[in-house]
Amino acid sequence: MSAQPYEQLLRQAFHTKEDVARFLTEPTLTAYAAFQRAPKAELAFRFERVRLGVAMALMKLLADLGDHEESRRVLDVLHKALGAKSVADIDATITRDAKLFERLYTNLYVNEDGELLLNLFERTLDADTQPLMDEAIGEALAVAGELDFTRDEDEDDED
Repeated sequence: MSAQPYEQLLRQAFHTKEDVARFLTEPTLTAYAAFQRAPKAELAFRFERVRLGVAMALMKLLADLGDHEESRRVLDVLHKALGAKSVADIDATITRDAKLFERLYTNLYVNEDGELLLNLFERTLDADTQPLMDEAIGEALAVAGELDFTRDEDEDDED
C-alpha cells in the first residue's frame, strides 16, 4: 500500500484548521512514507508512529461522532506519544495513561458506527505487520467516508 490512504485518513479525520494545525504536522503526515523508507534498525519505531497516526484518526472520528470526552483524552495521549523518540518512550507514555484507555471502553455508550470505530481502533493497536496495518487503514478510510455526523443533531431536532 502507498502512503496515500494513510494521509487521506488523517486528512478526513482532522479536517478543521485547528485540527490540521495541532495534529497534522509534517512528521505525522509522512509517518507512513518514513516507515516505508526506514532502515531495519528503525522499522519498529516507524511502524509505531504509523499505528499512532491511525489510532489518533480513529479516536478523532469517534470523538466527533458522539462528542465523547474519553475519546478526546485518549487522542491527547496518542498525540503526546507521537512525539516520543523511541518505542520505549511511546510505551511509557501510553502506560502512564493506561487508565484512560480502560475508561474508553467502560464509560462509553456508542452506536453502531462508534462500535465499528472502536473495533478498528483495537485492530490498529493489535496489528503487528504491514499487511494488517494496511488492512486497518483501508477499512478505516472506507468507514470514515460513510459516517453520519449529523445523526444526533437530526434526533435532537425531532424533540
